[in-house]
Amino acid sequence: MSELAVPEGAELPIVEVRRGAFGVHGTGDTSGFGGLVRPVVLPPSAERPFGGEFDQIADEVAAGLVAQGSSFEAAIERVVVAHGELTFVVRREQLVTFLQVLRDEPGLRFELCLGVSGLHWPGDAGAELHAVYPLLSITHNRRVRVETTCPDGDPHLPSAVKVYPTNDWHERETYDFFGIIFDGHPSLTRIEMPDDWAGHPQRKDYPLGGIPVEYKGATIPPADERRSYS
Repeated sequence: MSELAVPEGAELPIVEVRRGAFGVHGTGDTSGFGGLVRPVVLPPSAERPFGGEFDQIADEVAAGLVAQGSSFEAAIERVVVAHGELTFVVRREQLVTFLQVLRDEPGLRFELCLGVSGLHWPGDAGAELHAVYPLLSITHNRRVRVETTCPDGDPHLPSAVKVYPTNDWHERETYDFFGIIFDGHPSLTRIEMPDDWAGHPQRKDYPLGGIPVEYKGATIPPADERRSYS
């Protein structure tokens, strides 16, 4: 926790209590760590000064948003400083405008988006699905993270492909594994699982099962049928 910029008196939001090594639910724990219990928390909003060059980046972002007819408060839910990284948690309807500002403003110039990764926190009510965009400024040699969320009941985010075309396949993968629908994507189809596959395998509510695997004459049972240590 010493690496988080936590305002005094702030409460850390617990999104899950993880039991065992992997937080498996509904089956026996096969890791041997069934007695391990630990909370999973999301870092809270940071307050200024953020430290180092983070305040300068935030000022450049605020000015760029005003130039686009938006504002820092309208676009950003919170700012997080954790583990030496600056993260802007952005409202989904403002995501594309926000990414354009990061890419185009001379003082920012985050030319490279390193894709999008999905997260699923069923305990984060109303924001169960998260999408994270790591960005790199080649011009200024610095990085930021952008995060946005959507609820399980409305798993839609705007596509970033028109701002960062290389996100094409990354958005397809995040859709495939987490079920996030990227509105405006040129061809949002599965990229690794078969087209008729049921469900999205990296969601936390996806059943732990599988098929037996034959290996050198022996059959390895699916994960949910292996020995339990709990």
